[in-house]
Amino acid sequence: MTSPELLDRLAAIFAERDRAHMRPTIDAFLAVLAEHPDDPHVLYEVGGSYDTAGEEETAAGYYERALAAGLDGDALRRCLLQYGSTLRNLDRFDESLAVLERARERFPESPSLRVWHALSLHAAGRSDAAVAELMDLVADEVRTPDLLRYEAGLRGNAEYLRELDAR
Repeated sequence: MTSPELLDRLAAIFAERDRAHMRPTIDAFLAVLAEHPDDPHVLYEVGGSYDTAGEEETAAGYYERALAAGLDGDALRRCLLQYGSTLRNLDRFDESLAVLERARERFPESPSLRVWHALSLHAAGRSDAAVAELMDLVADEVRTPDLLRYEAGLRGNAEYLRELDAR
């Protein structure tokens, strides 16, 4: 189990990152990885830093190692989302969808997983299913009087689009 002190150290490195210049962050996480080579949270953060730097192939390997090392909790949710997104960016659409569907089963309350799942559906050429996913998300999460008036219509159109996708 990752110690609270190590988690704090990882959070401090993450807080200092500059998305436009990721090399210092990557180097900082790699230094921690040298001390804790099998820690799932460290592996996840290394993967995330490479991902942010646009090095998706490298990121994917670290995400896979973090998952195999037993990452859990909200870090698992974030890792699955990021890994699924990385696979999409690598044009590995079926794998991306499988990872995100697994994540949605494990974390059904996560709106972010639903959005990234929709992105992968769209990238895989399944735009009808992607729009249906987003319409359902809006119907579930945006509870304004204006949208509540049309909730049945939103859900009906989402179902129609899902049926088109299934053909």
